[in-house]
Amino acid sequence: VQLQASGGGLVQAGGSLRLSCAASGRTFNKYAMSWFRQAPGRFREFVAHISWNGEITHYADSVKGRFTASRDNAKNTVYLQLNSLKPEDTAVYYCAADTYYSGSYDEVRDFGSWGQGTQVTVSS
Repeated sequence: VQLQASGGGLVQAGGSLRLSCAASGRTFNKYAMSWFRQAPGRFREFVAHISWNGEITHYADSVKGRFTASRDNAKNTVYLQLNSLKPEDTAVYYCAADTYYSGSYDEVRDFGSWGQGTQVTVSS
């Protein structure tokens, strides 16, 4: 599956953005999806996860209550709503598909397909 992330941008602290990740391929709705982010000089870290049917979600503690993952399998798209943004949320955000059916949700190595990333910059 090929993934294309979009929706990033520059926003002031406290603002909101909605990221989208559009997938190609008819098997998209079989994959659990996660969002990761990577800030300069830091490792890529887990942000959010959504199961194949959207019924189960997981979030990193740092974004819990502020970010919301959702998906529309009819549109082959997964979303990440970012609210109450903070400068420390600044990073490149990546969507990833669990094409290995690993059952993992937060380990980079367990995701076989990645989008190209979209930059989110939060100014103070």
